[in-house]
Amino acid sequence: MAAFLLGAVLLIVQPQIVPSRPAINSNAETSSQSVQRELLKKTSQKNDFKENIHSNGSCQQLPQTIIIGVRKGGTRALLEMLSLHPDIAAAESEVHFFDWEDHYRNGLQWYINQMPFSYPHQITVEKTPAYFTSPKVPERVYNMNQSMRLLLILRDPSERVLSDYTQVFYNHMQKHKPYPSIEQFLIKNGELNVDYKAINRSLYFIHMQNWLKYFPLDHIHIVDGDRLIKDPFPEIEKVERFLKLSPQINASNFYFNKTKGFYCLRDSGRERCLHESKGRAHPQVDTRLLEKLQEYFHEPNKKFFELVGRTFDWHTFVAS
Repeated sequence: MAAFLLGAVLLIVQPQIVPSRPAINSNAETSSQSVQRELLKKTSQKNDFKENIHSNGSCQQLPQTIIIGVRKGGTRALLEMLSLHPDIAAAESEVHFFDWEDHYRNGLQWYINQMPFSYPHQITVEKTPAYFTSPKVPERVYNMNQSMRLLLILRDPSERVLSDYTQVFYNHMQKHKPYPSIEQFLIKNGELNVDYKAINRSLYFIHMQNWLKYFPLDHIHIVDGDRLIKDPFPEIEKVERFLKLSPQINASNFYFNKTKGFYCLRDSGRERCLHESKGRAHPQVDTRLLEKLQEYFHEPNKKFFELVGRTFDWHTFVAS
């Protein structure tokens, strides 16, 4: 299985296209396969689906779990850590099926074709961070599978804003294109620019309300992204329990790399760390501006805590 790390850094992983282990029940059609066939019939104008079954009994299936976000919350780290479990089969890249119209128009057969080959006993997982903040996505996921198990990983909203900017900044730098300073995005007419997209993405309670219109809270597991960075194993244990997986991932799968300054993964004797494109240093921002940002998120965070019935330690920036 692909193994990976955490922190603010991601590793380029190349998951196996076809699992090597034998299927548990190769002669009988599993309930997940039956459900998939029924979903295809209900949601497609055609019934001529190709099942893409491998000779070893594995096949491409609709995901039973989706990591829906949040952008710059640690979704890749979460996926790679979860992939340490032998009963997880993860899609290699972000699919963007439910949020990109060109992809969604292709239908569920196209979606299935983007999934990895897996055995009936495995859970297929895909992750697309943009799903959480895309208004149309919750209903579309619900129409596909009302019993979908959803994973949402969140970080301190102010920290997430800076990470959001940092990613776009470096993308421009790699293309040798100039990019404005973060102050130019955060300040407008002398005030905090609340229309900045990165800020809107951090208004978690607004987006969560949209998801809760379609899925009950017990179908959405929230991973604490800040804790995942500091101590990944307890957070992954919670994910295992949520997905009803047997406890296979253990503390020995994680080790702190002193050189890099974050946790990496160990699997079957192999050690892997996040890709260097992750965990980049955030831009230096004036303390007063950071305080404004943190103050702005105070009420939205409070609403989110009330909505989900738990609190998070989202007080990253403290006045000196």
